[in-house]
Amino acid sequence: MDDLIKARTERTQWFLDSRFGMFIHWGLYAIPARGEWVRNNERIPVEAYQPYFDEFEPSRYDPKQWARLAKEAGMRYAVLTAKHHDGFCLFDSALTDYKATNTKAGRDLVREFLDAFRAEGIKVGLYYSLLDWHHPDYPHMTDQNHPMRGNSAYPDEGRDFNRYLEYMHGQVRELLTQYGKLDILWLDFSYGKMAGETWQATKLMEMIRSLQPWIIVNNRLEVGGESYGSILTDHPSFYAGDFASPEQMVPPKGMVDLKGNPVPWESCITLNDHWGYCAADKHYKTAKMVIRNLIECVSKNGNLLLNVGPDAKGEIPPESVEILREVGRWMRKNSDSVYGCGAAQLDKPDWGRFTQKGRKLYAHVMDENVCAYLLDLKPDQVEKVRLLSDGAEMKLEQPWNTVSIQDKSFFTFWGKSFPLPDPTDTVVEITLK
Repeated sequence: MDDLIKARTERTQWFLDSRFGMFIHWGLYAIPARGEWVRNNERIPVEAYQPYFDEFEPSRYDPKQWARLAKEAGMRYAVLTAKHHDGFCLFDSALTDYKATNTKAGRDLVREFLDAFRAEGIKVGLYYSLLDWHHPDYPHMTDQNHPMRGNSAYPDEGRDFNRYLEYMHGQVRELLTQYGKLDILWLDFSYGKMAGETWQATKLMEMIRSLQPWIIVNNRLEVGGESYGSILTDHPSFYAGDFASPEQMVPPKGMVDLKGNPVPWESCITLNDHWGYCAADKHYKTAKMVIRNLIECVSKNGNLLLNVGPDAKGEIPPESVEILREVGRWMRKNSDSVYGCGAAQLDKPDWGRFTQKGRKLYAHVMDENVCAYLLDLKPDQVEKVRLLSDGAEMKLEQPWNTVSIQDKSFFTFWGKSFPLPDPTDTVVEITLK
């Protein structure tokens, strides 16, 4: 068991240093533009979904633009949906005709994505759904998540789940053998009895490890996005994964195992309220909210995987583009407080958060204070203080109204506690002795 955890630690080092990634949900569901679960939510039969396959022609798909945007935003890795729950493949699988190369697109969209992001120095991952609402051997009427659940016109008689498993394992093998070195395999998701060995999880993970031993895999062979599985225990299963993947939330205190040791984790979060493109959804998070969520994750030893949903033509919505560019402007000056950083030796302050990398302590000041900002450090523990964005010198102070607190350090922004130089997150770099 120690060997499993040791191997996990070695595989995830780059991942924990990177901290910030781009998630991309894209497929046929971009055409109805009502989110990636549209088939499920509206119980659309496969026959009624077929026109979207016939129509799919993303004429403005340019993954080089996506990659440049991710790099500009400060993202160090990216994950694309090679196949989502509807079963449509963006890659040229030899095991199905239900793929992008058979549409008007006529292209292997996964290969182009991988080439573009690798060219920008961004690590690459592929998302693969364990579910498949298109495959004839996947349970229909009795499955709690299938669009045809409860529909007697789509009985399960004659469906061979083992045949589906052979197909699913075969597609994972294709992704791992035909597209070069991958950094992440993002599997999604388990539920009810559809978990663990129902997927032949041990066999699948043995194949994954044999083909690409360096690849990191999330925890969803065991669980869905609402729970974490044995990765948080003293005895994680062979297929527990390399990192936990909480969805649409940041864990209150990060993640540790039963002995208190940190466990790699990543919060996957949407930019609006949908993963796939939804034309009516304009409820976008601000760049300020994204940055603060990123820092919250890092301060708890976690990562942020931020999603975009390109439209039917292959373009990332302009609202998403502008948010990511604004995040990038902040990252350009403050990324030292993100990359390679984790939880600090100090508790969370009232006015923001801390991240830390070795002797560098980063104070993320997010709220204005009525007086100087308190550091739970003795003055002789601090070597120097600088504003991270421009390197400007700052000094520790002992304001007149803190003379009774001689064993603590204080700082202000050149004699003022407000307004903050950057109202989103002003980062102060504190070098410890």
